[in-house]
Amino acid sequence: MKKINYKRVLTTVLWVTAITALVASLGFVSAKQGSTSVKSFDIAIRNADENAFLTEADVKKFFEDRNEMIISSQLKNISIPELEKALNAHPAVENAEVSENMNGEVKIEITQRKPVVRIINKNGESYYIDSQSKLMPLSDNYSARVIVASGEILEPYARRYQLPVSAIQQSKAFSEVSVLDDIYQVVSYINSDPELSALIHQIYVNSERELELFPAFGNHKIVFGDANNIAVKFNKLKLFYTQGLNKSDTWNRYTVINLKYNDQVVCTKR
Repeated sequence: MKKINYKRVLTTVLWVTAITALVASLGFVSAKQGSTSVKSFDIAIRNADENAFLTEADVKKFFEDRNEMIISSQLKNISIPELEKALNAHPAVENAEVSENMNGEVKIEITQRKPVVRIINKNGESYYIDSQSKLMPLSDNYSARVIVASGEILEPYARRYQLPVSAIQQSKAFSEVSVLDDIYQVVSYINSDPELSALIHQIYVNSERELELFPAFGNHKIVFGDANNIAVKFNKLKLFYTQGLNKSDTWNRYTVINLKYNDQVVCTKR
């Protein structure tokens, strides 16, 4: 007859008892937390110093308009995933995270979208492209201080807002008829360089679908062409500015600075 290991049996019983108690305790805590009413509703907007598309009052009104009565509601009646889903669908929100705790506190952390360029298409419709290469509508609350691109831009917001500009760039069919991908690539490069971001304030798309850049100073335009060889072109421009326009009386001598040609800068005198 096999000898019973009472020590092992006792250990097993203790483990089962401990696990059962833990599960029961967690169930009690969960039930207690579910019946807790929301006492505070804290909203933090992480990049409020960069943009002002959303305020704490805007977020509260957003939930009011959806009939989401958060304060005084029981936690069990609040769906955290649904709140996050609703906030992340807001046109000004890049990311939203919602959490709750046993003390009846609901916390919301929001990161606003960051526009990098404002588009004004040929029909006068205006929208942004953000840092994630997605189209973004304008806001009644705030206008971002970004580069403005206008001219022969045909893309309306309604036909492109669901398609990131990065996808346009990767699609031959879309890229052949769109200039948004070229604009986004050039603007992203400009914004990554402090000197260029201080210099270039406007982009115009001409009838040949070439980009023309307009600096903040100097009465001339810069013919950039397409988005090929961006770094090479801007390096030529910097070199020309530092060596070719190194005297104060030369800044207004030219009407056009053309960067399209290999290994040279072609200028048109006034």
